[in-house]
Amino acid sequence: MKILIVDDEAPARARLRRVLEEMDDCVVSGEAANGSEALQLTARLQPDILLLDIRMPGMDGLEAVQHLQSLGQPPAVIFTTAYNDYAVQAFEAHAVDYLLKPVRRERLADALQHARLLTRLQARALHEAGAAPASRQRICASVRGSLQLIEVDDIRYFQADQKYVSVVTPGGEVLIEETLKALEEEFADRFVRIHRNALVARDYIAGLERDDEGHGRVQLSGIANSLEVSRRHIAGIRRLVKALQG
Repeated sequence: MKILIVDDEAPARARLRRVLEEMDDCVVSGEAANGSEALQLTARLQPDILLLDIRMPGMDGLEAVQHLQSLGQPPAVIFTTAYNDYAVQAFEAHAVDYLLKPVRRERLADALQHARLLTRLQARALHEAGAAPASRQRICASVRGSLQLIEVDDIRYFQADQKYVSVVTPGGEVLIEETLKALEEEFADRFVRIHRNALVARDYIAGLERDDEGHGRVQLSGIANSLEVSRRHIAGIRRLVKALQG
C-alpha cells in the first residue's frame, strides 16, 4: 500500500514513517505539511491511503478531504490527531479511522488493515451515499496536470458548458468537472442562478441592464463582460439587485 503522510509537524511525520517502515506491504510515497500540499501530492503520487492530521495551518485536514473527493479515485483516509473533538466530523467525512497521537503501532496496523479492505471504488461509494459536507472555502481544479485552489470568495460566477463548468474570477478562468446543480446546492447562500447555465456571486452583483435585444444582463464587479439573465429568473434578480442597492 502506498501511503502519504500529512502533518504540519516534522517530528510527527518522522515517527509515522519509522513505524510504517517496520510494517510489511507499506510504502511511504511522500510527506506533506498541510492540506494544499496533500492535494498536490495525491494528484501526482496516487497513494492508496492518507495518514492525515486535522489541525494544520492554511488548509486543515477536514477541508482537504472535501477536495480529495473531487478526484476520480480518492484515497482512503485515516486521521491522526492530538485532539479527540473532531471524531464526529472525521467520520462524517468518511474516514476509515481516527487515531489519537501518539499513534500506537498496533492501533495503526489495525487501521491500515481496515483500509486495505476498502477499495477506492468502495470509498467513493461511501462518500456519494453520505450526507453533504459543509460548503467549501476553496474550489479545486486540475490545471495542466496539477491541482489549483481557487478561493470561493474570489469567484464571480460559475458557467456550465457541456460537461465542464467554468470558474471565473477577475484573475482568469479554469474548468472543473462538477455540475452546476451541485454547486448551486452547496453554495446556495452565496451564489444565485440567473440562467440555466450560470450562477453568480450575490456579493459581486453590481447592477442589472438591458441589451439591444431587450435581454436582462447582470453586471459583476471585477468582470468586464455582463451575463444574460433568462426570463424565468429576471424578476427574482431584479428584486435582488434592488435589495442590494438599498
